[in-house]
Amino acid sequence: MSVALPRLGLGTAPIGNLFAQVSERDAAATVAAAVAERMTYFDTAPRYGHGVAEDRLGRALANGASNGGLDGVVVSTKAGWLLRPGERVVTDWSERGLRESLESSLLRLRRPAVDVLFLHDPDDFHEEIRRTGYPAARRIREEGLAGAIGFGMNHCEPLAAYVAEFEPDVVLIAGRFSLLDHDALTTLLPLCAKTGTTVVVGGVFNTGLLADPRPGAMFHYRETPPEVLARARRCREVCAEFGVPLAAAAVRFPYLHPAVGSVVVGCRSAEEVRANAAAARTEIPPELWHRLAAEGFVPPELLEA
Repeated sequence: MSVALPRLGLGTAPIGNLFAQVSERDAAATVAAAVAERMTYFDTAPRYGHGVAEDRLGRALANGASNGGLDGVVVSTKAGWLLRPGERVVTDWSERGLRESLESSLLRLRRPAVDVLFLHDPDDFHEEIRRTGYPAARRIREEGLAGAIGFGMNHCEPLAAYVAEFEPDVVLIAGRFSLLDHDALTTLLPLCAKTGTTVVVGGVFNTGLLADPRPGAMFHYRETPPEVLARARRCREVCAEFGVPLAAAAVRFPYLHPAVGSVVVGCRSAEEVRANAAAARTEIPPELWHRLAAEGFVPPELLEA
């Protein structure tokens, strides 16, 4: 079944101290700003800061709920990797392992259930997912501990294989459907459109490069190759000709495909939340999309409908 999600959501890896420390105060302000901007979809995971992101999100939403104004909040988290002392994680796709993971997440999130439960990065565990992982996720959904189930991954080929076999409710693909990376369009997105699987797109800035294409920016969690940096800067130049910030085109790009139901953007401050919300509201002239297509940043088939 397809899942209706808010069109724009907050990815919480940054408030779990990804790449840089974020204070408790700034984390709370980030979540509060998202609520104020009606970014009411929050995606998190135990591995984001070894439980820190879930705990901060849960605390902020609980405090916000006491103040009102949180109608329509949607929360997704992930399972499959158990947190252990010393910042260790161990993979466990058994029903017992998935339930332990989810129960711990619910405690940190201060919620009785989540709206979406993703199996997190099961790229190399197909047999375990077939034998125990996905059947357990189905039972968790049937019990009402998760409203919908699916997979959250960074690579399209194994994710498409899971969609073909299980036809999940929803999937999250990170970094593979952006102005610089069209990998999801090859198989994953057409397949999701066929199965009715809702797609959440994360990583639209490709680890920051499309937010600010400067020397030292990261691309796919690594140092940006010079040719990729040049491409990002060229994309920014084309957008500037139309008076559109590069970040706005990056956030709006995934919506060109009908299978995409939501985009989540990682933010580490209230200022970043407001900037990304404004980017998502920016109207993109059709002429800009066609110019970007002519330069290879937008697949032409997305503009043919």
